[in-house]
Amino acid sequence: MDKIELKRRTQRFAIDVIKFVEELPPKRSLNVLSNQLLRCSSSVGANYRSACKGKSTADFINKIVIVEEEADESIFWLELMEESGLVDVKGVLPLKKEANELTAIFTAIGKTAKANQRNAKSEIKK
Repeated sequence: MDKIELKRRTQRFAIDVIKFVEELPPKRSLNVLSNQLLRCSSSVGANYRSACKGKSTADFINKIVIVEEEADESIFWLELMEESGLVDVKGVLPLKKEANELTAIFTAIGKTAKANQRNAKSEIKK
């Protein structure tokens, strides 16, 4: 998956969350949870776009770590909604699946970038 595809995928995730939240019944607890979910799910794509424009490898890594954290936080809010019985499991499952996949992707990207950075530093010392 290249950068363009991943940018589209993160944007699609945010759009899917927006549509999911817009269908929720108006309950105080759901309003709080859905606001948190909207923030972190949209932050995944926004921060990934920012990471792609990183000024250095270290800047890229810092931003990718944020993306990973936001994707993982999305899972938390979705699980809270599901486990509290406030939402239908069927609506949450595809979003949780995508959030888990995005978390795994960005974790792998971060690990690779960190390893590449270490290798580049060790090459300089030789």
